[in-house]
Amino acid sequence: MTDVVIFEEIACNNGKKIAIAILNSPKSLNALSGDMIDLLYPKLLQWQQQENIAVVFLQGAGDKAFCAGGDIVHLYQAMKSQTFNYRRDMGENDAVNKSSPEICTYFTKEYQLDYLIRQFKKPFVVWGHGIVMGGGLGLLSAASHRIVTEKSRIAMPEISIGLFPDVGASYFLNKMPHGNGLFLALTGASINAADAKFCQLADFFIENSQKDPFVEQLSKVTWTENTSSNHETLNSLLNDIEQGCLGNIPRPHLHSHQPLIEKLSCFENLAGVFAAIVNHDIEDEWFNKAQRSLKSGSALSAHIAYRQLAIGKELSLADCFRLELNLAVKSGLFGEFAEGIRALLIDKDYNPQWRFGSLDNVEQNIVDWFFEAMWTKEKHPLTELSE
Repeated sequence: MTDVVIFEEIACNNGKKIAIAILNSPKSLNALSGDMIDLLYPKLLQWQQQENIAVVFLQGAGDKAFCAGGDIVHLYQAMKSQTFNYRRDMGENDAVNKSSPEICTYFTKEYQLDYLIRQFKKPFVVWGHGIVMGGGLGLLSAASHRIVTEKSRIAMPEISIGLFPDVGASYFLNKMPHGNGLFLALTGASINAADAKFCQLADFFIENSQKDPFVEQLSKVTWTENTSSNHETLNSLLNDIEQGCLGNIPRPHLHSHQPLIEKLSCFENLAGVFAAIVNHDIEDEWFNKAQRSLKSGSALSAHIAYRQLAIGKELSLADCFRLELNLAVKSGLFGEFAEGIRALLIDKDYNPQWRFGSLDNVEQNIVDWFFEAMWTKEKHPLTELSE
């Protein structure tokens, strides 16, 4: 079998090394599987402690995608095997025992990996070329040096599959310019490299043709024992390379639409924001696609995302991941997530049968249930995450 993650260490001139990890499942657009996570997490811990590793570089195999998201097709069968009935079982407050262990295990490991990368002390580079969605964006957003290219296509499209923006989105969507995080969460709109830099999801724009020369340059740097110094050295190198590429950066969507997005997102409740976005009359291909995604997406997901971001403003990064794990496991139980996967990736009829036909049909007690804690603080699977 082909290794789903390829690891390599490139020797530098002074005994230091560049550590490279490649997500190696191009047929699935490098969807982040449990097997990938099980390989990546211990290797990153090792590289963190390995004194001769100066920089870590994470990329995806092939030219189409860095990582198109989590391996949700694999999770579908686990969700279908559950016998949870939300009308009957919600009041029992027994989601931990009702849910498939596989769902909790996968999301726990994924969030632990994202958190490890965010806390990584050494320079950590992610090459976000091609499709970067969902779980892929969790990896990109976590890195210390986030690179996007002329082909980067970035989105959190969970509303279209009955989920919610996870992998730390409660945290990083709230760091964006006003209105952008909520707009992207509700519409799943796709953004490019210029947008990613504008909304603080990326640090550098570099053309994909410069990847191999960049790695070669990394190997020629005289890295030191000082981590802060190595971060500054890498910043300088990337700034120099970026200057030769900026002439080819794609035209932005978010920046040019910023006044409109801010205006449409300023309403005090979800119903107001939803109506403002979907009813805005404009002939604009990118914005119209975002409108269609919001209108056809899961109304329940919209409610969850709206409250999630409101709560996330006041939470630490670790607590954001703990909140999201609670929401993810309950999403796996409820059935909306499984239906979204079925329509998009299993039957591919692209016609999900959502349980609620509109925002008004979503019962408040159901939304409340998603945010009721499944675990005590001491027993939470992510209790060991520390700031």
